[in-house]
Amino acid sequence: MREFFRSRVFKALVAIAIILFAFMLRATVTVGVSTVVEGVVGTITAPFQSLISGLSGSVTGFLDQFFRAHEIYEENKQLKDENRQLIEQMVDYENYKNENESLKKQLKIQEENPEWETMTASVIGRDPSDQFYSFTIDKGKLDGVSYQDPVITSDGLVGIVSEVGTVFSKVTTILDVRLNVACQDVRTQDVATISGDIALAQNGQCRMSLIPRESGIARGDIIQTAGTSGLYPQGIVIGRIGEVSFEPEGTMMYAVVEPTNDIKNTKDVVVITSFKGQGSSLSGFESSVAEHTPAPPQKKSEQDAE
Repeated sequence: MREFFRSRVFKALVAIAIILFAFMLRATVTVGVSTVVEGVVGTITAPFQSLISGLSGSVTGFLDQFFRAHEIYEENKQLKDENRQLIEQMVDYENYKNENESLKKQLKIQEENPEWETMTASVIGRDPSDQFYSFTIDKGKLDGVSYQDPVITSDGLVGIVSEVGTVFSKVTTILDVRLNVACQDVRTQDVATISGDIALAQNGQCRMSLIPRESGIARGDIIQTAGTSGLYPQGIVIGRIGEVSFEPEGTMMYAVVEPTNDIKNTKDVVVITSFKGQGSSLSGFESSVAEHTPAPPQKKSEQDAE
């Protein structure tokens, strides 16, 4: 022990203690005892104060959320109501916009053909298995639609009403092989018939047949309805000729017609419910190429059923 008190280490510790005591004495004289004590105490308690402050803030935040829960609920409910109203307004806007566009097209058609009675309709369904792109519209018997009413757009002929329900109807398009339309080349005035073709329908095209061999029909000619059967008014544009060729036997020609309507993607149409000459037909050659659609199924009588 005596060796430790005589050692250099002990002497160094004593020297450090004397120096620290001198600094503390100087600080005490300069700023006062309380300030020094406060500084020492503050250094020791600072970490605990930070911890307590953090816990206090968390508890305060939790209590705020707890007491404001009802207020937050009401705010969320109000925001949801406002969001629903905005969605409804957007839906109404789109509906009004589409309805306005349809009415404009109908008005244009009506102005160009004042003798027609027409109504607008929207496509509400398509049969994905139908390779000829038939569709269902939102108008039926209650709206005045009848079997075999022509269906058009401002671009031209789309097809014909083939089935009529109370509030809806089915439309068979000009791409369908069951539908024949008497047509006329606007430039040459040659009369022929347009019908669907399974292969061409995949490309949205149809076939123009029974074209006289001597006809001057050519690519790019505009084809319109001939109006010879009483099913379609005369002069409705059908499409343009994309290709002309001879039938295999060589006695007649045929043409591939590009419809002016995008049949696959038609959304809004106009149904012609009445027009001059509706239901009448011509005789001779014109009646032989007159338009026809599959007749609606006939109900069996009780006698036939037996």
